[in-house]
Order: sequence, then structure tokens, then C-alpha cells
Amino acid sequence: MKIAEANTYGSDAKGAGSFACEEAVSALWHSALVGLDSAVRYGLAFSGGCDSSFLLAALLRAGFDVKAYMVMTAFQAPFELVDAQRVALETGADFEVVEADILAQPDVCANGFDRCYRCKRFIFSTILDAMARDGRTVLLDGTNASDDPARRPGFKALAELDVVSPLRRAGFTKEQVRSASRALGVSTADKPSFSCLATKAPASAPLTQAALDAAARSIETA
Repeated sequence: MKIAEANTYGSDAKGAGSFACEEAVSALWHSALVGLDSAVRYGLAFSGGCDSSFLLAALLRAGFDVKAYMVMTAFQAPFELVDAQRVALETGADFEVVEADILAQPDVCANGFDRCYRCKRFIFSTILDAMARDGRTVLLDGTNASDDPARRPGFKALAELDVVSPLRRAGFTKEQVRSASRALGVSTADKPSFSCLATKAPASAPLTQAALDAAARSIETA
């Protein structure tokens, strides 16, 4: 189904050059949404990072029915929630924070080689449960074309749970996401990538609250 058009062009007083510029900007962010259906009620796995923030802004600008879900666990630094809340406010998004006890997941906290896969599966499953209560049927995420499956074990969880990655499907690289974010005025356009606290804890050692607290302190003093 055709993507809903957004009223981004302003008044008739603008000149031809201004219209051409705005059309180019519109084409840039619209291209990230190719293949999505405006009749579907979507959920978005939202982290407050650059990719999911841009995707949320673009979806809403295009008129899609989408709700952002952020799963907060002991693995996330507090500033991630602050950033997510700011973007939700800026975009007027329907936004839900879902608290989840990741430390109660022994397969994740064992911190084995497949920790990221097990964590992602837990996070996405938690969002899918929340979506089911809201009557939403398709889960999107912000994976982009620059993300390397060989370095991202979470790709397996995406495939198993039928999570759709519109940016990756459209061939959107990280730099294109940043450029399109600037065009839309998304505040996270230049936000650095930040891996979760679990990646900063000692490798292969069991993940505990104490280990995560130590990881957080190391970041603060770096």
C-alpha cells in the first residue's frame, strides 16, 4: 500500500529551489519505509539510539500507526531512557517503557558466547507480548545496512521472531540514517553508538548487578 504522504512543504510562497530541496529530503526518508503497509498496526523496538529514533520519526511523519516500546533492564544505562523519552516527546509518539528483569534470565546471565542472541530474543519476546495486548501485529527494529551479521548474534533472534528491519531492507547505511535524521530534525542524528553494560563486564564471567555497576562506574570515570 502506498505510504501516506506528509505535509512537509509549507506555504505556496516558497520558491522552486526550496520545493526541490524539500522534495529531495522527503524522498530520502520515505525511501527507508518502502514495503511497509499503512494498514498494519506496528510496534517498534525502541532504544533512544540514532537508528530507532530516526525510524520512529519517519514512520510518524509518513502517517503510520506505530507504537514505540522500550524494554528497560539492568543492562541499559539511565541516559538511554532519558534520550528515548526526549525523542518520544519531540515526535509525539505513543511510547511505553516495559520493565524487565534480565538478571532473572539464567541463560543470559551465564554470559556465554551466545549471550547477545539470548538477550535479544528475551527483549523482542517481551515487546511482542506487550504488542499482543495492544493489538499490534508486526514488530520493527532499527537494524541498518551497516550492521554486520557476523558481529551481531542478535540477527538470529530477529529471524526467529519475524522482526522486520526496514532500514536494512531498504539498504540504509548508518551514515544515511544520520543524514536523514538531520533532515527530519531528529535530536539523535549525531548520537554515538553505545553498547549495553553487559558488553563492558568481564567476558565469560557471570553477569550480576555488581558486575554491571562496576561497568557503569568504569564508563563514568573514563
